[in-house]
Amino acid sequence: MTRKKDVHQDFYANHGGVHFTQNVPADQINNFVRELPSDKRDNLFEVLGELETAGMIKITNDGRFADGSGKLSGTAGCYEDDEK
Repeated sequence: MTRKKDVHQDFYANHGGVHFTQNVPADQINNFVRELPSDKRDNLFEVLGELETAGMIKITNDGRFADGSGKLSGTAGCYEDDEK
């Protein structure tokens, strides 16, 4: 059974903080990723690209990212340039 709240939610990838919208239920995404060849699962961004190509997610290029803790726009100093 698919609950309405399972789809069309906005998320941020845990590593890299990429903003995406889930278009299908999580179990469908999990099954798809499990079926990918191991070389396609090595890189989170490649997995996200495969999911987007399959129409399961939509990556949003809105300049909004989350840090490793899930905080939008990052923790102070997280994205600052070290060279000033």
